[in-house]
Amino acid sequence: MPPRKGESMNRRLIPPYVWTGGRTRPSRNVLDRLTVLRCAIEEIPGDVTPAGQRVMEILQQGALPLAEVAAHLSLPVSFVKVLASDLFDQGLLIVRAPLALTTGEQPDKHILERVIRGLRALQ
Repeated sequence: MPPRKGESMNRRLIPPYVWTGGRTRPSRNVLDRLTVLRCAIEEIPGDVTPAGQRVMEILQQGALPLAEVAAHLSLPVSFVKVLASDLFDQGLLIVRAPLALTTGEQPDKHILERVIRGLRALQ
């Protein structure tokens, strides 16, 4: 049985597959760990599962890659793919592939430096 509203997604007593209703495969195979997720609506409907509500709560702060949402939930990416595909099927999420760099284009050096500083600060 999935946890009740307000219970932590991080409870280790509940196996991750319970959050997805026992399913281990998403309804569509277009999501990967770099797929960018964003809420499609302002308010979370009351009929969304507790796990879906947590995903949407995280995304109300702004768009994030699927892997980052999984990290916030302390769940494997494979299970968050199932949750995200369900929310997408319900019209509650917008998903898009990550933007690729064009040939010869280099990432912004200042952004990379900020990322490195942020990672070092986590240590």
